[in-house]
Amino acid sequence: MKKYPMLLFVLGLLALILLQKEVVMPLVNEVIKSDLFLVDTPDKGDIVPVSTNLSKIAFKHCNNLIKAKLKDELTPTFADKALNSWDTGNYQYVINGTVDITSNNAGTITKKYICKISYKNGGNEEGALDINNWSLDGLSGI
Repeated sequence: MKKYPMLLFVLGLLALILLQKEVVMPLVNEVIKSDLFLVDTPDKGDIVPVSTNLSKIAFKHCNNLIKAKLKDELTPTFADKALNSWDTGNYQYVINGTVDITSNNAGTITKKYICKISYKNGGNEEGALDINNWSLDGLSGI
């Protein structure tokens, strides 16, 4: 086999391509067709921005979580409402907002942020004001 390294390389490459085409991709297609990742929820989400009671509470909780993550010498000032809020389904929200961050030595800068947050209690809005019923799934821009 040391005489034909290129032939060995081509045969190995063809074997990998055939394995992916005949074994891996059919398996992936079967998993996609199944209900494995299906979440049955009354909250279906939408692609357009929303302004609901839960999205407004999600905005406030995102702001509180951002404030908790900032250093003590930084003072955040949040807008009154989010730039946009999306309900992505299953009581998960994506919040786009702005914050003015004031530092003692650097002045004030305005930052836009994206916060992904989930409400754990589903359609039961009774505990929505309690931060412990929410989970921060992602934050960027801060």
